[in-house]
Amino acid sequence: MQLTIDLMYEAAVNKDSSFEGIFFTAVKTTGIFCRPTCTARKPKKENVEFFKTAKEAIMKGYRPCKVCHPLEKYNMTPDGIRNILNQLAENPTRKFRDSDLLQMGVEPSTMRRWFLKNHGMTFQAYQRMFRINHAFKRIQRGESITATAFDVGYESLSGFGDSFKSIFGVSPKQSKEQRVIDLKRLETPLGTMVACAVTEGICLLEFTDRKMLETEFKALSKRLNATIMQGDNLHIRQLEIELAEYFAGQRKQFTVPLFTPGTNFQNLVWNTLQRIPYGQTVSYKEQTKMMEKEASIRAVANANGMNRVSILIPCHRVIGSDGQLTGYGGGIWRKRALLELENELAAS
Repeated sequence: MQLTIDLMYEAAVNKDSSFEGIFFTAVKTTGIFCRPTCTARKPKKENVEFFKTAKEAIMKGYRPCKVCHPLEKYNMTPDGIRNILNQLAENPTRKFRDSDLLQMGVEPSTMRRWFLKNHGMTFQAYQRMFRINHAFKRIQRGESITATAFDVGYESLSGFGDSFKSIFGVSPKQSKEQRVIDLKRLETPLGTMVACAVTEGICLLEFTDRKMLETEFKALSKRLNATIMQGDNLHIRQLEIELAEYFAGQRKQFTVPLFTPGTNFQNLVWNTLQRIPYGQTVSYKEQTKMMEKEASIRAVANANGMNRVSILIPCHRVIGSDGQLTGYGGGIWRKRALLELENELAAS
């Protein structure tokens, strides 16, 4: 796809999120530059110029827009909310009330809107789920149900039992056979991602604006017969460190454990993806030849599309036979950015 001025202007007018990260729009009459998705009024085409990076726009003398904040990570968690989430992760039993939020510089209404938009629940509901997840893990380790209930902030065993059963469908005493999939939002230079993990390893890593994300959640939950909940996990902590190193150009191989429930054929395809060297690409046909089993190119491509662990299982390294970038769940612009990152470092 060739980025013409007409195409970029049309994308900016339509606020097309698929162009995020591909270009920035700068307005000559105001001296401001924006994301393609900026909600501010669009100028006439003759008053616009386009830049590949924010740095280029700044070097030309443009200032970042105060509406769309083009210098911030795409869809990133605001600093104030991130600070509160970090404190909650350190102490899952802590209860943040509206007065606490105000004291920390975050408007309760802003907090509610952000959580409803990004988690589909209020912040209070998020906190309750986080505490229940923490309590579940303590009970799984054999700790007392009574002590756990009061330690995580419940004033009665009945209240704790009701909350627990509303999430897991069983009482705390009957929960030994239950399973939890921990979920956490992660910030990256290409936008916010969501990671899921179980005791065996990372089982999902996707960008939060992926269209099929909710479908993936439901399929994963059903396949593992588990409840997906906000929570912390040692594998997710390791993933955060390794992802930061990857984007900083300091890591080419990931060592965090993966857990990829799927068919034998899907796992064969996903294992093949992990054998594509850093900084290199292959076509679907070449990927098929790398496998130890005969398969159609279509079947391999379909299995690639079912991959739930972005970047770590690098389906972004598979391109069309004509060298063009083909479909990618996180958006073609992210696929291009990942390949450019790896190509630049592989060549250095």
